[in-house]
Amino acid sequence: MTTLRWALADGWTVARRDLIHWRNQPMTVVFGIAFPIMITLAFGYLFGGAVRVPQGAGYFDFLMPGMYGMTMLFGLSATMVAVSADAAKGVTDRFRSLPMSPSAVLVGRAVADLLHSALILAGLLACGLAVGWRPATAGGAFGAVGLLLLLRFSLLWAGMYLGLVAREPGAAVVVQTLEFPVGFLSNAFVAPGTMPGWLGAIAEWNPLSSTVAAARQLFGNPGWGGDSWVAQHPVLMAVAWPVAITAVFFVLSVRRYRLLDR
Repeated sequence: MTTLRWALADGWTVARRDLIHWRNQPMTVVFGIAFPIMITLAFGYLFGGAVRVPQGAGYFDFLMPGMYGMTMLFGLSATMVAVSADAAKGVTDRFRSLPMSPSAVLVGRAVADLLHSALILAGLLACGLAVGWRPATAGGAFGAVGLLLLLRFSLLWAGMYLGLVAREPGAAVVVQTLEFPVGFLSNAFVAPGTMPGWLGAIAEWNPLSSTVAAARQLFGNPGWGGDSWVAQHPVLMAVAWPVAITAVFFVLSVRRYRLLDR
């Protein structure tokens, strides 16, 4: 119990460090909130009239859950940049020289980034409400937000592992380049059924697709159907995928952190 309390205290200290950085550099937070809002408005008002929305609903009712999911995905490279920057500047090495729990630095970063992501998601939810998007029920909305943040939490660990492996902020450009193809290879904007068979199967098994489909279901918004097992059980898969990703990358991240410079 003492060891766990020590690890939690260390983790919160690291999280506070990151939160203080954001307080001292508020434009980082402001841009993080503004960027997905600008993308959403561009999609909604530039392309909305050319897209046939399922079930004859309004385009923003269809678009917003997809944008919520994409925003959670985009945070992966941001976490990677922060972790690799700390490694490049020697901050990680200084942490490792202190009597701290090996997982505390990573847990602290995960807590801080998750709070940051929740703030960005709140800003995008407010944007959705401003343009006319509405969830069907409050309970469903809370469930959908929980699944979106669960996906973000799992991707945090993937980003931290990649940052520890790269140890160079410039390598994040590769991940940032891949975020868009991974995001578009999902059901966020296009029905997988309209893709070639093998590509549609990949899109349906994309973890982002499960979270977006589950969010649409819980928000009560229109979405694409599907005959595959994964498409028929979006809420279950929206939980299973993040749990599996977290389990894998948590272990890999802690192991990589312990082996730095060995």
